[in-house]
Amino acid sequence: MTEHDLPGLQRRLADFAAARDWQPYHTPKNLAAALSVEAAELLEIFQWLTPEEAGRVMADPDTAHRVRDEVADVLAYLLQFCEVLGIDPLTALSAKIDRNELRFPARRGPAEEDDRHSSE
Repeated sequence: MTEHDLPGLQRRLADFAAARDWQPYHTPKNLAAALSVEAAELLEIFQWLTPEEAGRVMADPDTAHRVRDEVADVLAYLLQFCEVLGIDPLTALSAKIDRNELRFPARRGPAEEDDRHSSE
């Protein structure tokens, strides 16, 4: 476990909160609300941008810094939420992708897609 893998990051977040006696406030409801607020702050950066402007958002250093900070805030609250509820986020994501693959079957498989492009 390193400080850059999910368990390591979750441990750092838990240690950070514990050092400040914040655990009583880190309830599922409060963490879900905080996650929603941070996601809205990320959205706010893109609110009035055209699709083209949004695609270039990382080219501006100040805006790129804001985007990275909001992504970090969203991820931090999501990881804390998962920790409190005992959810493995990677397992949950993998299971969701499996369900979506069944629910929304591809119109053509990857091999067929490659064949289509190679004949053009």
